[in-house]
Amino acid sequence: MNCSLPHRVLLSSPMEGQQGRLCLQPLWDFVTAREPLIKSPFFPVLFSFTAYMAFCLPYVALDFFSIRLPDLRKYKIQPQTYPSLGMMVPCIIQSVYHHVVLIFPVTFLHWYWRPMDLPVIAPELPEVLLQVAVCLLLFDFEYFLWHLLHHKVPWLYKTFHKVHHKHVSTFALTTQYSSVWELLSLGFFAAVNPLLLGCHPLTEMLFFLVNIGLSVEDHSGYDLPWSTHRLVPFGLYGGAPHHDLHHLKFKSNYAPYFTHWDKLFGTFTESHSN
Repeated sequence: MNCSLPHRVLLSSPMEGQQGRLCLQPLWDFVTAREPLIKSPFFPVLFSFTAYMAFCLPYVALDFFSIRLPDLRKYKIQPQTYPSLGMMVPCIIQSVYHHVVLIFPVTFLHWYWRPMDLPVIAPELPEVLLQVAVCLLLFDFEYFLWHLLHHKVPWLYKTFHKVHHKHVSTFALTTQYSSVWELLSLGFFAAVNPLLLGCHPLTEMLFFLVNIGLSVEDHSGYDLPWSTHRLVPFGLYGGAPHHDLHHLKFKSNYAPYFTHWDKLFGTFTESHSN
């Protein structure tokens, strides 16, 4: 007999009036059914690396096929350059190294000092959408300031950020090709925002997935018909063409996602696709 069922029903009964909005409950039940894995100290690093590679692999396949298929090649932002296997492998090796040697010890300490609590009730969908959007906006602002500073101060650029600009024509696996300081800084921004907002663990996971996915898309080197910047109206979102131009010209388009900070600070440059 499942002794946790009465407890779950007891906690959910006061919220019966909100059951129509708890459409995320089946997803959260699926997650909490794997509680030993979720609460494992190995979960954050496995989640991060698996999500990153899962978002990268479709673009790796696109790089392979678009060389041979003109109908795909037209979506390449810089069609004159393609990543070779010799360019991809070091990116993968560095990502594995960083996840094992850097990210795992940090997430292990976080697991030790702040064990994850898995509530019974899922968050409401409007709350999740709002908090994910706010987390993205906060991360966009934090990254913009960090990025601008590391380009304007020559020592910071040469010491910490230059490695990320090794490839002028980006491809998906260059997303996390960066220095230790850059990786930890941006990882801190991504981790602290859900904590500041008091996000539900499911909201936190969804934000991480969205953030990783958008970052990989930024570095993909492709301007596809369904790319995010084509779905967000009024030029509010830069996307892959916006960030690709940053790697090409270095001195503009510092925000990772949205365009408003670059426009306010006078660092915005129109992207290729426009």
